[in-house]
Amino acid sequence: MGLGSTTKKIQMMADKAEQLYAQLNEVKKQLEDLRTKVDTTHDTISELEVRHQQNRAILEALAEEQGIDVEQVITDASIEDAESRTGDDGPDAAPDEVAPGEPDEPAGTTGTAGDDAA
Repeated sequence: MGLGSTTKKIQMMADKAEQLYAQLNEVKKQLEDLRTKVDTTHDTISELEVRHQQNRAILEALAEEQGIDVEQVITDASIEDAESRTGDDGPDAAPDEVAPGEPDEPAGTTGTAGDDAA
């Protein structure tokens, strides 16, 4: 009776080992595919960077011919981009709001008690 249960346990371990081996091979294949994709992506990005540099050189040459200050254009674009990213967080977020003490404010809400008595 002891040998039968031992045989079952050994068979179960062998089955698990086969499953793990199959899973390991699948992961290995996925890793190889991923490496291939990463290499391809790297090559594509390298080509795009070269093209970008070439296009930038052409644009800068054309801008110089036209008397355009490229650095100023880049600075202005960066400022506009930063302002658009802040969105509604800035002081101009709610133009309908009136600052305390402005004429549109109802009487007696300026925060000073002496103003109401007069």
